[in-house]
Amino acid sequence: MIIAFAVAPVVLVTLLIGLRGVAAMRTTSDFLVASRRVSPLLNSAAVSGEYLSAASFLGVAGLVVKDGIGALWYPVGFTAGYIAMLVLVAAPMRRSGALTVPDFAEARLASPVLRRTTAAVILVIGGLYLVPQFRTAGLVLAAVSNSPYWVGVVIAGTGVAVTLALGGMRAATYVQAFQFVLKLVLFIVPAIWLLIQVGPQVRDEAVHPVEFTEFDRDTRVDFRVGTTLTFHEPTTVRIGQSIGQSSQVRAGEWDVPEGTTVTFPRGEPVPEVSGEARPGGEGWERPLLDLQDAGHPLLGTWALVFALALGTMGLPHVIMRFHTSPDGRAARRTAALTVALLSVFYLFPGIYGVLGRVLVPQLYLSGATDIAVVALPAQVDTGWPGDTFTALLTGGAFAAFLATSLGLVLVVSGAISYDLLPGGLGWLRLTVIAVSGVVVLLALQAIRLDAGVLVTWAFTVAASTFCPLLVLGIWWSRLTVAGAMTGVLVGLFASSGAIAGTLWGLPVDGWLAILVAQPAPWSVPLAFATMIVVSLRGRPPSWSRTAMLRLHLNEDRATTPADRLRALRDENVT
Repeated sequence: MIIAFAVAPVVLVTLLIGLRGVAAMRTTSDFLVASRRVSPLLNSAAVSGEYLSAASFLGVAGLVVKDGIGALWYPVGFTAGYIAMLVLVAAPMRRSGALTVPDFAEARLASPVLRRTTAAVILVIGGLYLVPQFRTAGLVLAAVSNSPYWVGVVIAGTGVAVTLALGGMRAATYVQAFQFVLKLVLFIVPAIWLLIQVGPQVRDEAVHPVEFTEFDRDTRVDFRVGTTLTFHEPTTVRIGQSIGQSSQVRAGEWDVPEGTTVTFPRGEPVPEVSGEARPGGEGWERPLLDLQDAGHPLLGTWALVFALALGTMGLPHVIMRFHTSPDGRAARRTAALTVALLSVFYLFPGIYGVLGRVLVPQLYLSGATDIAVVALPAQVDTGWPGDTFTALLTGGAFAAFLATSLGLVLVVSGAISYDLLPGGLGWLRLTVIAVSGVVVLLALQAIRLDAGVLVTWAFTVAASTFCPLLVLGIWWSRLTVAGAMTGVLVGLFASSGAIAGTLWGLPVDGWLAILVAQPAPWSVPLAFATMIVVSLRGRPPSWSRTAMLRLHLNEDRATTPADRLRALRDENVT
């Protein structure tokens, strides 16, 4: 039922808009940057639609349920990145005339090797960002319709592949702008309804949280992945889909198998999840984020905001979006409008988060806090109003998955078929389908991974690689090929190595655990320093200062800036 009334219309409209772009798509430029004719208002709506991913629509509220008020620093970092982009990157990147980040790297430094290296980095960032989109699509659809996890993953992958293969960036632009408006309406209206419907007692509990230590009603928990629970006293439970017979779990640890359904009767004590604090406990209200429970919340908060703000400036699918603007001034206006649109949306995740802590705190037991937003209406109203708002939020969530995935699949496909293995329009379309298929396969194996963590890591890699490359490439004339190449590789291996250490459970604690789990505070300065030191030991090309200056001058619309940069370079070489 949910699939028919919530997901199907979103996917169908996405495909119909994709058909709209077919007639206007004849060249690679049409496919990748919509012929550079997108107005600032439409573009800012499309950027916002693309940027508001599963991590924004569902993940922030889920993190508030699990980690507390400090999780609201995620929207701060997400939005702050566009201010940095507005000041440092948006207009010069558009004036470069490049189609992709690797295209800019080659136009600025005349290095095909650097172009291929940056294209490989895009694959890493795209993978980290795309997998949680499809994963969360599977989880949400499974939660609201009892369908298998793979159904939502496949629906999301198919919708993205078909839309992009038909209409490219032009179709993606209209889809993302439409889906931003859809997400905004489908996020705000249910939030207002929930606040009215829950009543004054729940609203009071939401702003005066207490630790979740006892079940206040019979509570069913579906463990889609295996989980280890710790019981401090014998606890009565019912195992299985039906009411069944009660049994008692002894004090100690219980390894709950994957696919198990457990019902905890009213009044029973809440067990603990290994490595997780109960919602509403000590420190939950603190406006800081204690990463890794390391006991250094201020450092953890700064590390996160640093990664998100600088990572936004280096996200390749966001950068590509500015290349669709007619000129540099339009690109800057797009960035400014995007800040305003995102600020409106991010007023509301906190509402879902604090209500989720009161109404669905049990989701932390199964690691499913990502679905708190879509689980709330049914807790408030079991009749048709609850079903209706569940369907609306599910449709909005799918709009979030599709809008973000469209941009990511497009930029990854462009890196493969335009930068690594150059081909024509037909090759681009085939690459889109292949990339979507690979991501679907990866997402099917990623059910255990946290969407918010994966997306944050994507920001970290982008901050450690593309942020230094773009800032120095735009604002420092002495950047050399060797410096740029070395800095990108150092940033990539430093951030990726720290992420791998976190996944493998590197035995560190305290402030060191924070800097391993979130390496941006040291990996970004390391990449900047490497680029600067290596560049100072060499000599930039004779044309580099003039080439850089052209990034900051008003456009001559007779030719593209990239063409002029290459022509100037060729003249000096000969």
